Amino acid sequence: MELIDALRTTGAVRDFLDGEVSDATVYRVLETARFAPNGGNRQAWRVIVVKDQGLRRAMRDVYLPGWYEYLAQVKAGLTPWAVVTDRELERQAVANSPTIAEDAARGPGGFAEHFDQVPVMVALLADFSKLATVDRDADHYTLVGGASIYPFAWSILLAAREEGLAGVMTTMVVRDEAAVQELLGVPDHITVAGVLALGHPVHQPTRLRRDPVESFATIDRFDGAPLESS
Repeated sequence: MELIDALRTTGAVRDFLDGEVSDATVYRVLETARFAPNGGNRQAWRVIVVKDQGLRRAMRDVYLPGWYEYLAQVKAGLTPWAVVTDRELERQAVANSPTIAEDAARGPGGFAEHFDQVPVMVALLADFSKLATVDRDADHYTLVGGASIYPFAWSILLAAREEGLAGVMTTMVVRDEAAVQELLGVPDHITVAGVLALGHPVHQPTRLRRDPVESFATIDRFDGAPLESS
């Protein structure tokens, strides 16, 4: 498909049709995604395609506690784990997550509860020894290290789209990164950047909703005039 169409219509998909995705297809996706931009062309990413059912169930079990904490914070009107937030209200909200988990256990479950059943599960890792993290000694939270990793994740999703697939990236398992590292045999100097789930979509979104450019782009200063098309 045309690049502009792909960029404007590749959304997060969590509902997949039954059926496997071949290793050859996953290979082609990664073969294309490997050309993603990255610092120094060091290609600090690694991926683990998780197939073993026991490992998949364990990954689901790592995912769920964080997911219920996430839902509890959303229910309280919070942006989950935001750097700038009401920490006391966050603590109170998270304390209610067991109730949300109990309610979920009585239902059919959604993406999180069936995380182990996604057609393709790809753990995305980053090698700290290959990342030029200029924020390493900063005294506040920053996002710099991901600049050489997450474009690769986006390239995976775009390449998957070309193969008739769809998917989503989740970082929820990073809430218990040590557990994921132990499950997948990940060395200490390698960090878990997230997990991508891919498959043939039940529905492929084609009309995404996003805020207009004027709402986030300004000229010269943060409080500058909005950038307009003319």
